[in-house]
Amino acid sequence: MGSNSSRISDLPKNEYLKKLSGTESVSENDPFWNQLLSFSFPAPTSSTELKLLEEATISVCKALVENNPRTGNLGALIKVFLSRTKELKLSAECQNHIFIWQTHNALFIICCLLKVFICEMSDEELQLHFTYEEKSPGSYGSDSEDLLEELLCCLMQLITDIPLFLPYTSKLVKTLLYNFIRQEKPPPPGAHIYPQQSDGGGLLYGLASGVATGLWTVFTLGGVGSKATVSPELSSPLANQSLLLLLVLANLTDAPDAPNPYRQAIMSFKNTQDSSPFPSSIPHAFQINFNSLYTALCEQQTSDQATLLLYTLLHQNSNVRTYMLARTDMENLVLPILEILYHVEERNSHHVYMALIILLILTEDDGFNRSIHEVILKNITWYSERVLTEISLGSLLILVVIRTIQYNMTRTRDKYLHTNCLAALANMSAQFRSLHQYAAQRIISLFSLLSKKHNKVLEQATQSLRGSLSSNDVPLPDYAQDLNVIEEVIRMMLEIINSCLTNSLHHNPNLVYALLYKRDLFEQFRTHPSFQDIMQNIDLVITFFSSRLLQAGAELSVERVLEIIKQGVVALPKDRLKKFPELKFKYVEEEQPEEFFIPYVWSLVYNSAVGLYWNPQDVQLFTMDSD
Repeated sequence: MGSNSSRISDLPKNEYLKKLSGTESVSENDPFWNQLLSFSFPAPTSSTELKLLEEATISVCKALVENNPRTGNLGALIKVFLSRTKELKLSAECQNHIFIWQTHNALFIICCLLKVFICEMSDEELQLHFTYEEKSPGSYGSDSEDLLEELLCCLMQLITDIPLFLPYTSKLVKTLLYNFIRQEKPPPPGAHIYPQQSDGGGLLYGLASGVATGLWTVFTLGGVGSKATVSPELSSPLANQSLLLLLVLANLTDAPDAPNPYRQAIMSFKNTQDSSPFPSSIPHAFQINFNSLYTALCEQQTSDQATLLLYTLLHQNSNVRTYMLARTDMENLVLPILEILYHVEERNSHHVYMALIILLILTEDDGFNRSIHEVILKNITWYSERVLTEISLGSLLILVVIRTIQYNMTRTRDKYLHTNCLAALANMSAQFRSLHQYAAQRIISLFSLLSKKHNKVLEQATQSLRGSLSSNDVPLPDYAQDLNVIEEVIRMMLEIINSCLTNSLHHNPNLVYALLYKRDLFEQFRTHPSFQDIMQNIDLVITFFSSRLLQAGAELSVERVLEIIKQGVVALPKDRLKKFPELKFKYVEEEQPEEFFIPYVWSLVYNSAVGLYWNPQDVQLFTMDSD
């Protein structure tokens, strides 16, 4: 690049870049590096600018990919960067701001080049570019294979200011978590090259500040001085990139002889207020402020990566899960998750999966299932189907999950989505309390939709069977499989209704009212062999309360019907309701769609780098074969 390059259009013909990518080897001690790194080229601040930069340097990158195995110039550039970072840390007497500036520029060039190298070649090919030996051009040996590891260690040092890598796993994870928690904004434009001396700060502070703000651009793909129109989830590029790095590290595959240390650290950290000692068997434990972490998680759920972090912590760290379930303000966490599900049409399928799994994990706890019905919400503006001036968090959760099921039935038809939605409802069903009348109506409406679907598939199966008697040449759809799937879902809904009636009938007059209003729906299932057992209690409740309403006379108001129901609940002998095993479903990670997490994490990294986002319909992991 050099001191004369300051525009993207200059890059393809830049003499210094041509020399870097050419056929001539350049020693790391060559004065050329001072010339190459003395540029004031502004880092890209958007995906558009990043794309323009990549297009302008494609010829340089291709030449370097071709020539580097013989010249080793990429390795020389990395060694220049490594030597400069060591000097920055060791020398407090250095007052050369140009030295800091050039170090920043070296890392920027390395970042751009490695992005191309990683995208364009296999792991084996990439390794060759890091194993060049100057004493024997074109040959590769074990003595030179530490350059990539040394670069990674150096980057970790810059992030955490620590001298080693693996032994400080917990410090790295803790630093990345705090970067996410703090959500620090980028430095202002112009503050990232020359540090300002102040009366209160010494030279070392000036150097550290200069390096930190100068390298911020590189670590955040050009986030410095971003425009005010940047989306909320990217208002802190450092927090975003720290979170992505944390997720990548946490989802690395275990080695044959050792578990992933980053996952161990994430699984074991505790609250700063927890004074109990760490077990000696936990090698990477640390403490962090859970209140700050909880607040950040509540505020950042608009992004996929924050939702994935929340899932990871709830699923893998029992300390975090226990703390969150004990919070008295769970609505701050649950409402953003419900809003993700409510706007399912605008979210990618992976984000929706994560939100649902989080709800499933939360509903495994009976305390959570009770407490959500005690939290009263007012004026939920994002819920547009109906004005909800006052509703419990539990009733709202039921409404949103049922809406997700209905959306899935008509659009994506994803069996896995159905399973998780119904499992969450089943976990809550025994603890349903004071259901909002609209929530009770939607439960029965969902059953009505399933009943119609069942009748339609049954009719299609009957017609198909008749057709098969007249023609053996035409392949027939497998309506038996469709019928089996829909009957499984219907039984699940009946079990949910039965669980509520058996365990909390006296708390839910609105559900009894909805049952009576739509009692004809259940008639066809009374004698069905798949539902006879579970229909006993539902049929008993319908018959009992129908009789009491009949005795009260005709033309009853809604208020009078509810009054009769409340009186009847007291009179209904509890021993007449048959007891069934408690409905309890636990989330099991092995039941996730195959290869779900690692591709998902890398897609987030990719999307963050290039500014692309998936369409919600891009990925369908399981499909129900029904119309």
